[in-house]
Amino acid sequence: MSFRPRYTGLIERYRDRLPVPDDARIISLGEGDTPLIQLHNIPGLMGKEVELYVKYEGLNPTGSFKDRGMTMAVTKAVADGARAIICASTGNTSASAAAYAARAGIRAFVIIPDGKIAQGKLAQAMMEGAVVIQIRGNFDDGMRLVKQVAAESPVTIVNSINPYRLQGQKTVAFEIMDELGRAPDYHCLPVGNAGNITAHWIGYSEYACTGSKGVTGACTFCDGQCPFVGGGAVVGTRPKLAGYQASGAAPFLRGHMIDNPETVATAIRIGHPQSWDFAWKAKEESGGWFDECSDAEILAAQKLLAEKEGIFCEPASAISVAGAMRDIRSGRIPEDSCVVCTLTGHGLKDPDTAIAQSTAPVVKIEAELGQVKRAIHDHLV
Repeated sequence: MSFRPRYTGLIERYRDRLPVPDDARIISLGEGDTPLIQLHNIPGLMGKEVELYVKYEGLNPTGSFKDRGMTMAVTKAVADGARAIICASTGNTSASAAAYAARAGIRAFVIIPDGKIAQGKLAQAMMEGAVVIQIRGNFDDGMRLVKQVAAESPVTIVNSINPYRLQGQKTVAFEIMDELGRAPDYHCLPVGNAGNITAHWIGYSEYACTGSKGVTGACTFCDGQCPFVGGGAVVGTRPKLAGYQASGAAPFLRGHMIDNPETVATAIRIGHPQSWDFAWKAKEESGGWFDECSDAEILAAQKLLAEKEGIFCEPASAISVAGAMRDIRSGRIPEDSCVVCTLTGHGLKDPDTAIAQSTAPVVKIEAELGQVKRAIHDHLV
């Protein structure tokens, strides 16, 4: 009997492409290796011939893509002797930071907006032992305070301004290309703080620069001097990146930072993205675009994914599919394209929003066989 080697996390899988010392203690929860799922029903509903996939990051250990960056950020913090980490968060970062700090045996401090965080995310951070500090303000206020605190206190920031976060998050592009054997034509993402679209582009660019047969390319992230060699897929092209923002929180569409952003998609309710310049660079280099979706479009896509494909993601995740569908219908994304949408978080992160829009019937009957049969019959005809 042969056995598949046990998967131990993305750092061990892509160690030759990550800035990790050989003697570092790896802080991992088995993150990464998330499924790339081809959608079979939604393309038919659009009447378009397109190869459409979702990268389901909600199946990371704490239920979001943040774990990819956090394993790197906390590994580095521990290697540097840190006793505590800190972050501002709309929810997912706090849950991830708390979990990886617990794994490392250090303290996590998380600053969150009071009353503007989904309950599933708050519960995670609390259960994982973080010191939760709720402020009367938004994420952008929290980010400002985190920077001020870290400048004066012995804590390591693990928001995406930490470059090791982006190094971990770039591995999502490696996984996609390893599985497809090439880069997709288009990659659609939610955009809030904009670290993730930046990280995706870094990953795609590195593989384009250094495929296993020495395929070379040019990207301003490495100026043609990419330090990572060997391994991975042979990829000579990169996708166009399409980043979507909620209409009430769309600084990239307005062309400037905005105060008081509002959207049902709490994970991208951010008006002052920390990766502003890098995200613009990723968009320009890839030949892609930024666009916006209304809350109604976001929720409709979340529901459609669940009802037609069996994939339950949080609202912010669904904006990537909402935007992709609109652009496929309009022809902005041509037919016969290969398109990947990143789903950043699991639907259980925000159960209240899901329940509020659910139309699935709940039938209450007596515990009697005849009534069960009638209930089944009524919903089969």
